[in-house]
Amino acid sequence: MLTSKVAKRYAQGLLDFTNESGQTATVFSEMKDVVKLMNESQDLKKFFLTPYIDSKKKIEVAKEIFKGLSASSQNLITLVIRHGRENQLKNIAQEFINKVEDISGVQRVTVTSATQISKENLDQILRNSNLVNTNANFDLQINVKPEILGGYILRVGDQQIDASVKSKLNSIKKDFHLN
Repeated sequence: MLTSKVAKRYAQGLLDFTNESGQTATVFSEMKDVVKLMNESQDLKKFFLTPYIDSKKKIEVAKEIFKGLSASSQNLITLVIRHGRENQLKNIAQEFINKVEDISGVQRVTVTSATQISKENLDQILRNSNLVNTNANFDLQINVKPEILGGYILRVGDQQIDASVKSKLNSIKKDFHLN
């Protein structure tokens, strides 16, 4: 997923602040909660995206929803809303998580397959790939997309191995058109 410059800047500012104040671990955990809540609640997303609700009302609601978070996290959310960037709140939180994981040396690994993949096959894919350091920490996300027809797509950071049937068929199709 491409992250906006806005999300990267806010996340970097938050990271700098939490590093100075020693709150990185706390805010990291809270930003995971923010991302989870924003993913699960379509109503909250719609509320934040509604342009005719003024920022004061959005801040009131956000303070109530996020009242269990630390002052640093609440202040970030208030600042984001005050600047009219509430549509980027989830992206800012996710980018902060990514930055902290990068510092900690956590690899983000995504495996996409046409059907649910077994644990044994997943382990084999990860072991046989030279992209994944199985001795290091990694955050694994598994996606099921039937449109790839079969095989898998392995993405580690900004590198990708596409062993899907769809890409192989497209390659064959391209070769036929060239000849």
